Amino acid sequence: MELLQVSENKRFLMQGDGRPFFWLADTAWELFHRLNREEAKSYLKTRARQGFNVIQAVALAEKDGLRVGNAYGRVPLRLNSAGEYDPTKPDLAPEGEYDYWDHVDYIVDTAASVGLYIGFLPTWGDKFNAKWGIGPEIFTLENARQYGQWLGRRYRERKNIIWIVGGDRPLETKGHFQIVEQMALGLREGDGGAHPITFHPTGERSSSLHVHLEPWLDFNMIQSGHRQRNGANYNLITTDYEKEPIKPTLDGEPRYEDHPVNFQPAEGYFDAADVRQAAYWSVFAGGAGVTYGHHSVWSMTTEPSDYFIMDYRQALTRPGAAQMNYLRRLMESRPYFERIPDQSLIVTNYEGANHVRATRGKAYAFLYLPNGLPVKVKMGVISGETVIATWYDPRQGISHRIGELPNAGISEFVPPSSGRGNDWVLILDDASQNFPQP
Repeated sequence: MELLQVSENKRFLMQGDGRPFFWLADTAWELFHRLNREEAKSYLKTRARQGFNVIQAVALAEKDGLRVGNAYGRVPLRLNSAGEYDPTKPDLAPEGEYDYWDHVDYIVDTAASVGLYIGFLPTWGDKFNAKWGIGPEIFTLENARQYGQWLGRRYRERKNIIWIVGGDRPLETKGHFQIVEQMALGLREGDGGAHPITFHPTGERSSSLHVHLEPWLDFNMIQSGHRQRNGANYNLITTDYEKEPIKPTLDGEPRYEDHPVNFQPAEGYFDAADVRQAAYWSVFAGGAGVTYGHHSVWSMTTEPSDYFIMDYRQALTRPGAAQMNYLRRLMESRPYFERIPDQSLIVTNYEGANHVRATRGKAYAFLYLPNGLPVKVKMGVISGETVIATWYDPRQGISHRIGELPNAGISEFVPPSSGRGNDWVLILDDASQNFPQP
């Protein structure tokens, strides 16, 4: 595997050898904390087979990750003389025993063996701001930096690490900001700057709100969240895209499949159509990738309820997960680093659930139609005297050629089907380029 870095144009991520890296992550916050070796290996192999390339997981986990042991009964930290869990005292067992951090090592290395990066959160945010959640708050400026240094040193030689500080909590005080800053600086010192760093914000926010100008932040992450259907995450991406200095951005926590809408089971659950809409909207708005999530997978649920409605093993094969690879395949099928968002392609747009997003390179364009409504397109924006038009089905990853037409004037396109769950991508290619079907 190659270490990841920011692309030369500062819009995307790439591998160390210059190849594009389209971030396609799965949310597995409780992976280190809840699964044993066999379960973790099975999970990682499944996600790799489905086309994911990043797994987001937390070392000091949300679900009482300091006091409740992992699958082997081990906890991550020891108590200090005051009886408090201490980030400067990782619970390291004598040689021959299998401690918490040995288990994290095993999962990181197993992920690498199947081609997966780990989006590694040193801690969930309730450990420095217990505004909600279990906590307890254990971080200070001093121990946050020491903990970051220790983690950085431990994983310095692993190439499949991406650091994600923050952890779904707002930075409401100067102290909160400084703790995150010190942890990030500690990671930098510990790993020598080998791995990129981002920040996981609270819902309906971007990392750019708090830390865009920080030199340790390599790329922005938004959490568009789980409050509403048709949440316009493209607005958050657009705001980040227009900021200076330029940094990549992506939606690191959009609406999860089978998550209760607005956290209320009585309001129903997000489905695969919601997942696809959020993913395509954010990527076409300029995102460098996207994260998928399933409500029962991040939590590694084994006892379903009306809030976590299925066992995580069943949830691994939900339709939204498999469909994410169709997005990745589409984005990797055309010249990658030249891609920009471009709403000028759309002559008349729709509001709300029907909103169309467009992205393009020099010789190609993609338009996402969430509910399959007709769209009028301004031709001549991409190169070529004629274009080849194709419908791409985000549900099945199948292309349907429309034909070749003049690249001038305004053309109307009517998708093969319409209605909720009938989303389509219109592909327009310069006919002289002979691009492959995705």
